[in-house]
Amino acid sequence: MRDHTKLRAFELADEVAVLVYRVTAGFPREELYGLTSQMRRAAVSVSSNIVEGCARDSQADYLRFLYIAFGSLRELHYQLNLSKRLGFLRDQDSSLLEAKIVETEKVLNGLIRALRDD
Repeated sequence: MRDHTKLRAFELADEVAVLVYRVTAGFPREELYGLTSQMRRAAVSVSSNIVEGCARDSQADYLRFLYIAFGSLRELHYQLNLSKRLGFLRDQDSSLLEAKIVETEKVLNGLIRALRDD
């Protein structure tokens, strides 16, 4: 069993989740069950799938959950861009969250490539 707390990808994904909860707190009330909920679920899915993958015995299962986490991260990236275009985010919040998502994508993709090429 792997220790997810030792993975940089998990640390970044956790930071993304906290940031998403903070920035979506200011979204319009009518978006509570729409974009707010979607973004929060996608953000939590990233770190949750990394944790679940670490708990799996086989490398194939581990990789499968990392791919799911990466997919959720890409989904979140789109939702962030949509939120910007709809005017739900301040530029400062948007820039901070986008930079953290991009960094997380790079680190998670690197982990996936390293495991896949093993």
